[in-house]
Amino acid sequence: MKILFPFFAVIVLVLLAMIGVGGANLQSLFGVVVPYAAVLIFIIGIIYRVIKWAKSPVPFSIVTTCGQQKTLPWIKQNKLENPSTTLHVIGRMALEVLFFRSLFRNIKGELKDSSRFIYGSDKWLWLAGIAFHYSFLIVLLRHIRLFAEPTPSFLHLLETFDGFLQIGIPRLFMTGIILLAAVTFLFLRRVYIPQVRYISLQADYFPLFLIIGIATTGILMRYFLKTDVVAVKELTMGLVSFNPVIPKGIGVIFYIHLFLVSTLFAYFPFSKLVHMGGVFLSPTRNLTGNSREYRRINPWNYPVKVHTYEEYEEEFREKMKMAEIPVEKE
Repeated sequence: MKILFPFFAVIVLVLLAMIGVGGANLQSLFGVVVPYAAVLIFIIGIIYRVIKWAKSPVPFSIVTTCGQQKTLPWIKQNKLENPSTTLHVIGRMALEVLFFRSLFRNIKGELKDSSRFIYGSDKWLWLAGIAFHYSFLIVLLRHIRLFAEPTPSFLHLLETFDGFLQIGIPRLFMTGIILLAAVTFLFLRRVYIPQVRYISLQADYFPLFLIIGIATTGILMRYFLKTDVVAVKELTMGLVSFNPVIPKGIGVIFYIHLFLVSTLFAYFPFSKLVHMGGVFLSPTRNLTGNSREYRRINPWNYPVKVHTYEEYEEEFREKMKMAEIPVEKE
């Protein structure tokens, strides 16, 4: 059920758009109302999550490190693993955000011969993760041409790089295929590996199926089920200019694609996908590891009556002597 329920949920979304547009002629609902609502939910949701994270008190340095901290001058510090300055933190965060450094060093454990537990490299997850994220980014950037007139010049360079393998007409974009392959690998990994399957929830499978649906409908539109791109741009330009229009000649497949994208936008702030912004506000990543250099005192501490050892011994000295417990004062 952890897999089937999210799968059928995405199928229901596809059928809703198919029946709503193809049967009930609700183009205005799926082409205007739903996208506006999704973007509004996305913006409000992201702002809410960021404010909630920012308001969380972090009185102590809880940065996650695995390298030598800055101590004595003759001990070499690991500046990226255990940053002690803001510049070092920026370097560590840049490697994490741009290259998934911690995931690259990920290892897997395996029990051999029922007695030996061995560790090995696991670079496939890193490769699939970085391929998925960068492909998704490039696909999003390519879609800017639908929302801008004239088309920004950098998009021409990006599309030239993305489609340098000229296969047929229209040109084959590598990122669309890589995106679908990477997200499929991430799904199969959750199904194939027992330990990952055990800890996976419906909330882990739903965005995977949703993105698979988005990538599949996008590929179908571009290479198989032809869509009037001029009409699509007229619709998107109307949306961004707050003067929405519903042109004729846009196929149902486009509205299915748009509805799945809108669902992803609305779902994003309330899912694990929001780690995109959370990584920058994570105190285990964005703090300096200088707990040996500075002592941090919790500013929310309130006066507490304490019972010092001297007071304890003064109260129980005779009993401690009888029990032959050493005392500081005779």
